[in-house]
Amino acid sequence: MRTNKKPLILITNDDGLQAKGINELAKSLREIGDLVVFAPDGPRSGMSSAITSAVPISYALVKKEEGLTVYRCTGTPVDCVKLAINEVLEQKPDLLVSGINHGGNQAISVHYSGTMGAVIEGCIFDVPSLGVSLLNHTEDADFRNSGRLANLLARKVLKEGLVHGTYLNLNVPNVEEVKGVAICRQSDGRWVNEFHRSSDAKGNPVFWLTGEFQPKEPVAPDNDTLLLAEGYASLVPCKVDVTDYVFMDTLKVWKQSLD
Repeated sequence: MRTNKKPLILITNDDGLQAKGINELAKSLREIGDLVVFAPDGPRSGMSSAITSAVPISYALVKKEEGLTVYRCTGTPVDCVKLAINEVLEQKPDLLVSGINHGGNQAISVHYSGTMGAVIEGCIFDVPSLGVSLLNHTEDADFRNSGRLANLLARKVLKEGLVHGTYLNLNVPNVEEVKGVAICRQSDGRWVNEFHRSSDAKGNPVFWLTGEFQPKEPVAPDNDTLLLAEGYASLVPCKVDVTDYVFMDTLKVWKQSLD
């Protein structure tokens, strides 16, 4: 997979191999490593960390040239990471980058996103992993800012590495010029008005996912949602370990009545 001992970079997404975002990501990273693109054969948005267990999955070679190998896979984004690392790659990648997602993965969207599910899986394999998303859902979005920042962040991660169990979530605003990169926290809140009700041809009710993000009070001034709205790219360090270590002390008190 490697040429001239360049870093091996695994690329995936949840929008599918045909999406402009993943192709722009590959272009932006081509100069810094040997790339293996291993992505779903169609859209898999909202898959989170879903895996395929009831049916078999498969993959196929799409293109192979110096420094770039491209595969399509019938599974989810996490399936792609698992299959690539376990069965396809000759060695563990030096970096995993997922994206560039068509649409933001800020705030609690990190929990729903197939793009970020793939990042979490890479982190579980102890591969330095990051996700890149652009706050633009259109098929022909302008990914120049996203690609540039992905390149800079990938270089830094390859040089410095990441702490075990930590992955990065980079979101880029849909603006002409990004003001800079803001190191920030995940916005707290939830989606509201999540469904638009309509009817099918027989008059039966059907529901389309929609909604808006409602922040929880008090709003922290250094959260990703606010900083993106101000024109900054948000960079949030996240952890695979979701243990609430502070609350463990409370549970130890509860334990007296649980035994």
